[in-house]
Amino acid sequence: MDSAWKPLRLTMFRWIWIATLVSNIGTWMQTVGAQWLLVHQPNAAALVALVQTATTLPVVLFALPAGVLADIVDRRRLLIGSQVFQTVVAGVMAVLSARGNLHPALLLGLTFLLGCGAIFSLPAQQAIIPDLVPRADLASASALGGMNQNLARAVGPALAGAAVARLGASAVFGLNAVSFVAFAIVLAAWHPPRAVREGRERLGAALLAGTRYIRYSPVVRRILLTAALFSIPGSAIWALLPVVASHRLGLGAGGYGVLLAALGVGAVGGAIALPRLRAGLSDARMLLLAFCTYAAVMAALASTRSTPIVALLLVPAGLAWIAVLATLNAEMQLFLPGWVRARGLSIYQIVLLGGMAVASAGWGLVAEQSSVAWALRIAGGLLGLSALALVRWPLADVGGLDRSPAVYWPEPHMVLEPAADEPVLVSLTYTVAPENAAAFLQAMDRVRRSRRRTGAVRWELYRDGEEPRRFVELYLVRSWEEHLRQHTGRMTGTDREFQKAALALAEGPPVVAHLFPPDVDPTH
Repeated sequence: MDSAWKPLRLTMFRWIWIATLVSNIGTWMQTVGAQWLLVHQPNAAALVALVQTATTLPVVLFALPAGVLADIVDRRRLLIGSQVFQTVVAGVMAVLSARGNLHPALLLGLTFLLGCGAIFSLPAQQAIIPDLVPRADLASASALGGMNQNLARAVGPALAGAAVARLGASAVFGLNAVSFVAFAIVLAAWHPPRAVREGRERLGAALLAGTRYIRYSPVVRRILLTAALFSIPGSAIWALLPVVASHRLGLGAGGYGVLLAALGVGAVGGAIALPRLRAGLSDARMLLLAFCTYAAVMAALASTRSTPIVALLLVPAGLAWIAVLATLNAEMQLFLPGWVRARGLSIYQIVLLGGMAVASAGWGLVAEQSSVAWALRIAGGLLGLSALALVRWPLADVGGLDRSPAVYWPEPHMVLEPAADEPVLVSLTYTVAPENAAAFLQAMDRVRRSRRRTGAVRWELYRDGEEPRRFVELYLVRSWEEHLRQHTGRMTGTDREFQKAALALAEGPPVVAHLFPPDVDPTH
């Protein structure tokens, strides 16, 4: 228990954690206020679902650039700027709502802008945690971050329901603006050590490096597939719950807030129970159980009009929701090395939240064309099929992988001095005994994925026709600067093990050559 709360003893982490909680509560209050303004409009189901779409669509458009920016600009300034931007947008929403001029199209547009500000804040906010707590406490700090989000999910909707019922939606939007101001003030009081900017990646190269890493990481692709299989059908509850509360249960804003709070309570309980669940179940089995639980809840929601039963059903739905998201996030954190973590998590957010954004609009249309009950039944059936897919494609166990940086390549000593943007073709010549050739080829397949993840845009392996014992590995890196990053921090302990396994099958170390275009000036 002591280790779980230990980071809160650190003053700056504690203040930022509290400010984040206030901001998250404000965001949930804003979402409830926006949805409730639309729930009595014509085509309410589609419009309410579009609030979720407008909130999360920026993830699809800007999550990856936001992850790159979190690595190449001053994170504190980026965070403060995003809070100021969101303050202005929320303030405009409050004023227009108070005047009765916040029409549905304008409301959705401003909600989209708030989502843009949030997504440019999220990667930077995750990246500053190592600056606030010692490395040994990072796991506890991450757990507290998850608890923060779930507390906001439990408290924010209930507060919003009461505020909308008593004061109107404009007050909720105004409180959201104040929450951003509070966060900006806390960030302004924080003075982190000045970051060293030398050697920062350029924006375009960093974008390519992040997407290339995901492309050549089967483990990450499997995690992303699981996130999509869950978020697309699972978003139906979040998208349609306002219509369930208003049209099926006859509840007001306060009742809707209570239902959302039930989801949040389940999520908080899930966060507390997760360590015990993991102790008794593998991640694959826990995901399967969570998928089935969530699917059963959707089917049950479609068949009842009792408010107490709906509230009770939403508690295990919240538990299943956090079990899936926490497990997938932990898998991503364990697998991704530090140099690409923000970009990898940004792509994960694109798949998870982007899937929710697109699917939310779809579930609203399904509900309009049929009914809310049938939309929930269809979503539950799809999630049941997704559970079967988990049996076919279970997640890999990544807990034993060494993702720490490993600088084990010798420093290259060049007579030529290529420019930083000069492409380089790296050649490694191995001598392999005939009886080891088959095993060597198998080992080199792992080496291939390692090279491609860390910078190679092309990789090939050839066998010498005159000397069959000789194998030549060739891989092209787009720039000399990026190849040097392979030498100085992109490789991990697991990459080193892959290369050691291949070298163990060869006779001695390989002969390495760095080949440049013929017009490189030797005196450059």
